[in-house]
Amino acid sequence: MILTVTANPAIDKRYIVRNLLTGEVNRVQRVEMSAGGKGLNVARTAHIAGEEVLATGFLGGHAGEFVQETIKSEGVKEDFVWCQGETRSCINIWDEERKVQTEVLEPGFSVTSSNEDALIAKFEDRIEKAEVAAISGSLPAGCCPELYRKMLEIGEKAGKKVILDTSGEALREGIHYRPFMIKPNIDEIGQLVGRKLHPENREEIYAAADELHEMGIPVVVISLGASGSLMSCQEGVFRAGVPKIEAVNTVGCGDSMIGGFTVGISRGMSLPECLKFASAVSTAAAMTERTGFFRMEDMEKIAGEIEIDKIR
Repeated sequence: MILTVTANPAIDKRYIVRNLLTGEVNRVQRVEMSAGGKGLNVARTAHIAGEEVLATGFLGGHAGEFVQETIKSEGVKEDFVWCQGETRSCINIWDEERKVQTEVLEPGFSVTSSNEDALIAKFEDRIEKAEVAAISGSLPAGCCPELYRKMLEIGEKAGKKVILDTSGEALREGIHYRPFMIKPNIDEIGQLVGRKLHPENREEIYAAADELHEMGIPVVVISLGASGSLMSCQEGVFRAGVPKIEAVNTVGCGDSMIGGFTVGISRGMSLPECLKFASAVSTAAAMTERTGFFRMEDMEKIAGEIEIDKIR
């Protein structure tokens, strides 16, 4: 089983418009709604790939009921902590004419210490039956910065692999408690190693990934956008080259990559095999309008075109 944690889930609303104008009335061509939040995108991805998944985190209000009903209808098992207030909405506006997207993210409700204690207890109980866990996304208002650190300690004590995919203080705090894997972007990894990185200088990026790996993080993955991704691990530094595609929706593709890694780890794949599988899933996810979704036939075709090169 794969366990996912989404502390700050959302209703994801995607508005498709033509020629978005600020300060003007804009007519939406169509609307797509889904159960969102980084961890739920991970859960959906792993479920589509054929794995048993249990999703937990915080939910609240009528919006939380929509999220719960949606993921259950998709076949994902859930066991959330219910809080006062409404689960947030996150809006993605896709401008069909300009081919650009704009995101508007609500902050979400505030959780209490008793809510946190309940989630930690669920995590401690549920991780016993999981092969791997993924903790994803931001912390909601009122949440102590140590929440993810406590979960990482529980995972280590249980001998489980726990992936941490977050940012800011939660990431800076979390890397000191041995997550099995992290997936920072280039700006975030620069903050973690204390220096600015230049996207065009691959050696800088390789060195920074190695530095974090040497700090005790077994797997460090960095997205390179359309150029693929790289991974630093015990076996070395690897780069995944992906085929060019016509991207339809790139929101959630990083989450789909995490989902791909959870599947690969659960199935006992080698780390280079995990990178290839996760890269294929992430690339396939960019080819669909639905966030955190991919078609197996797309993924299988792309997997045959992905090249994994060992850098060193």
